[in-house]
Amino acid sequence: MPEQLNARVEACYQQAEAFFNRRFTRPAVSLKLRGQKAGVAHLDENLLRFNPQLYRENSEDFLKQTVAHEVAHMIAREMFGSRIQPHGEEWQLIMRGVYELPPNRCHTYAIKRRTATRYLYNCQCPDHDFPFSAQRHALVSKGRRYFCRRCRATLVFSGQQRQE
Repeated sequence: MPEQLNARVEACYQQAEAFFNRRFTRPAVSLKLRGQKAGVAHLDENLLRFNPQLYRENSEDFLKQTVAHEVAHMIAREMFGSRIQPHGEEWQLIMRGVYELPPNRCHTYAIKRRTATRYLYNCQCPDHDFPFSAQRHALVSKGRRYFCRRCRATLVFSGQQRQE
């Protein structure tokens, strides 16, 4: 899997070098990105990070569009400096002129949201529960207190959980 991704990154750089007739610094490439983003260009660290799940599920478009999108950020930074807008005219010029791709800011890949456990807390108000994340629930077990804004009572864990 990473071989195709690395090959596409290299191909994008070679295409830009042929277009601009100059050499560009190659970034490190990582497949350690989770969540909703398909890719991220860390300009100051010279690092491209890609989402392996979205890559697996959308490999053809991912290789064509997402990789070029992120490489274009790196090329734009080297060509035009750090004061440009992330998806501004310089980046768009590279997407259209170099890669002949639409300068889409966001992907349209289907995102599978993880189910999250919510811990239900109550106050003195009738029919009022507060779903806490696992992180907030852990803070309560370490002594943190939360209060109802309406009745000002301390929120207390009901012993119930639900999946969202």
